[in-house]
Parts: sequence; structure tokens; C-alpha cells
Amino acid sequence: MTLPLSLGPVRPVPLSAINPVAQLGAIAVLLPVLLISGDVVTPSVVLAAEACLLPAAGLAAPRALLARTWPLLLGAAGVAWVNVLFGDEDGGGWPSALGLAVRVLALALPGVLLVASTDPVRLADALTLHWRVSTRFAYGALAALRLVPLLATEWQTIRLARRARGVDAGRNPVAQLRLFAGTAFALLVGAIRRGSRLAAAMDARGFDSGIPRTNARGSSLRPRDYAFVLAAAVVCAAAVTLSALTGVWSPVFGN
Repeated sequence: MTLPLSLGPVRPVPLSAINPVAQLGAIAVLLPVLLISGDVVTPSVVLAAEACLLPAAGLAAPRALLARTWPLLLGAAGVAWVNVLFGDEDGGGWPSALGLAVRVLALALPGVLLVASTDPVRLADALTLHWRVSTRFAYGALAALRLVPLLATEWQTIRLARRARGVDAGRNPVAQLRLFAGTAFALLVGAIRRGSRLAAAMDARGFDSGIPRTNARGSSLRPRDYAFVLAAAVVCAAAVTLSALTGVWSPVFGN
């Protein structure tokens, strides 16, 4: 079992210069437009603009990009295929399915860019300082994310340990399902125990004291961060304008 997205420390890339809160703000600007638009032009323009940021996020190499986005590609393909198979005859067929697939990619790719370019510690610092998110929640979520790769390693360890003891399902699908359920239960028990110890450790360090905490690293918003959010708004306006000029603009609430 491997993870498509790294949740550990991120090496600096050009997009790392943008504050994580500014990246989240840009995502918040894109989200309503992508959810409202029902055509293929609007998400295509947004997706093209997002793709221009791939080199800045260190994802210019096709292999690195595929390693992080293959679940998204499968999901988009699945959405398109289901829409074609079970959609109404008047639903537009493949053009409508293509629009949905592009919209899924346009919605998900900003998250990939954020994870690829942002260190989780910087994200937690920015959330607590700029958005006043509770330190208990922000750093608790940070600690939980840091444990996800460990869970993946433990999953593989449990599987190898059972195989070494001769516990193998072979080609029997029922046995494979039973073995999978047992492995998942063992992993769940270990995760609950580790989460309890983590919560106790955070309480011991005063994360639940209610006393305002200082921040050693700090986080500041610079003009380029505001320009990044403004650029996202410009891209949305351009996408909607182009869609309207080509006569394909079709908001979902108007159907």
C-alpha cells in the first residue's frame, strides 16, 4: 500500500513562496465557479490555468505528476463513464461526461498543488495565525496527517507478518476479503491506541489549556499572496466570460 500524496516535509519549490492561507483563499475563489458551471469551457480554462502551476509545484516531470494524480484521473474517468452509462438521453452524452470529468480534475488539482508545495507545519502555523484556527485542532490535524504514512507502513508490515506465518488467502476471494478485514481491524486498533497516546501528549503540553500560545516560526502575508488570490479571481472571470461568449455557459442552477 502506497500513498499518492506525501504528507511529510516538502522540499522548497517556487510555489512554496505563496503563503498556504493564500493558496486556500485561491481555492475558495475557484470552488463556487466550478460548482456552478455546467459547461465544459469554464472548467477547462480553470484547469489549464492550474496546469501552468505544475512546474512551480515541482510536478513538471510526467512520472512525478502521475504518481500524485492517478487517483484523480481514475476518479474523473469513473465519473464520466457512470454519467454516460446511467445518464439521461437528454443529458448530453459524452460532451456532458467530459465536462464533469474536467470539473472533477479542476476541483481536485489545487489540492494536489497545495500538498506538493506546502510543508504541513507552515500550513498549521498559517491557519492558527491568520484564520485563528484553534491550535488544538490545527496541530492535532497536523500530527494525524504525519501519522498517515506510518499507517501505510504498518499495513504492509501486518501483511508481511501474516504471510510469514503462512496466512495467505491464495486465489480464494472470500478468504482474501476475510484477510483484508482482519488486517484492517488490526490497523484500526493500533491507530486508536496511537491516537489516544497522541491526545494525552498534546494535553500534557498544554494544547487544551485555553491560554493563548505564541508561534516561534511566524507566518506573514505579502503582496504576492494577495496577487495570487487576485489572479485566481481573474482566471474565474475569464473562464466565465469565455464560456458566455461562446454560448455554452450553463449554470447548474439554471437547468
